[in-house]
Amino acid sequence: MSRQTQAIIHADALLHNFKVLAALAPSSQSMAVVKADAYGHGAVNVARILQHVSSRFAVAIIEEAIALRDAGITAPIVVLEGAHQIKECKMAFQNNCILVMHCKEQLEWLDKCSEDKRPHVWLKVDSGMHRLGFSLSDIETVAAKYRHLLSDQTVIVTHFACADDVDNSFTDSQFTAFKQVADKLGFPTSVANSPAIVNWPESRNAWNRLGVGVYGGAVSTSQKCDTEVYPTMTLRSSVIAVRDIALGEGVGYGQTWVADKPSKIATVGIGYADGYPRHCKNGTPVMVRGKRAFLAGRVSMDMITIDVTHIDNVAVGDVVELWGQNVSIQEVATCAGTIDYELMTRISQRVPRIVKYL
Repeated sequence: MSRQTQAIIHADALLHNFKVLAALAPSSQSMAVVKADAYGHGAVNVARILQHVSSRFAVAIIEEAIALRDAGITAPIVVLEGAHQIKECKMAFQNNCILVMHCKEQLEWLDKCSEDKRPHVWLKVDSGMHRLGFSLSDIETVAAKYRHLLSDQTVIVTHFACADDVDNSFTDSQFTAFKQVADKLGFPTSVANSPAIVNWPESRNAWNRLGVGVYGGAVSTSQKCDTEVYPTMTLRSSVIAVRDIALGEGVGYGQTWVADKPSKIATVGIGYADGYPRHCKNGTPVMVRGKRAFLAGRVSMDMITIDVTHIDNVAVGDVVELWGQNVSIQEVATCAGTIDYELMTRISQRVPRIVKYL
C-alpha cells in the first residue's frame, strides 16, 4: 500500500486486557463484546485473537454474528439487541446464536417458531437505564407467561448507566433493584460490563460482558484504579508535506489557526473521511519524531495540519501517531468533545487494520 494511514491492532494488548479483566471474576465466565466491528478493531481479527480465552462473543445485531460465522468463528454468540424481525429467530437458531429478548414482540416471534428450531434466549430487564428491557414490575409475569420458551441456558441480564463513575450511587440502586427481581426468577444473571467488573465487585455474576476495557478504553473515574489495561489500537499516518508559514498567515479552512510567529506546518495524510474527528480543536496532540506536535487548523476530509515549529528535521514520510502508545485516545477524545468509544468505532473502512504481535 502507498498511503501510510493505518490502524495497528496490538494482539498482545487485546489478550492481556481480556485476561486481566476476566481474572477479576474467577468464579464466573466472561465474554468479549465484538459489536461495531469490535469497536473499530475488526471483529473477525479480534475474535480470532481471543477465541481461545473467550468462550462466547457478544454482538449487537444478527448481521454481525453471521459475519463471524462466515469467517469460521464457531463459539456461541450472544446478540444483545435480540431479533429485529421474526426471521432473525430462525437465523439465530441456524447460526448458534443466543438472542437477548427485551420486549414482548420478540417473544411472540419466538413462540411462532417450531419448538425444535428455537434459539436459546436471555431476558433483559430495565433496572434504570431506560433504554431496552422489560420493566422490573413486569418481568416475573413475562417469565411465567413465556416459561416454555426459556431453558437451562437462559440468563437474566441488565445494563448499568453509570458504572464507570465510582462516586455515583445509582449503580448500587440499579443492582439492588435488579437483584431483588432476579433472585425470584432463579436464573443465572449477567450484569457486569467492563467498568462494572472493575468498580463494582458485586456485579461479577454468572456472565460478564467485557467491551471497551478489552480495547484499552477508560473503565473508571477513580484515580486509584489498579486494573491496568493497555491501548490496543495505534492510529498512525505520515507527513505528506512540510511548509514554512509567515507570522500572521492562517492555515486550513476558515483560517482558524493563525501563526503568531514564523512557523513550520506539516500536512498529514488523515482526515475525517478516515474517522479522525473533525471536531478536534487546535492544540490536539499527535506524536512525530518522538515529540508532541499539535493540530493547527481544521481537520479536512483527507488531511490534517500540525505545528512542528519546535521539532527539528520533520520531513515527508515521517510517521505520525494520532493516538496509541504515546498519545492516549482519551486525551484526543477530550479535545474532540467526545469519548474514546466513538473514536475507536468511527475509524473508516479505508483505513487498513494491521494486526501485530510483540
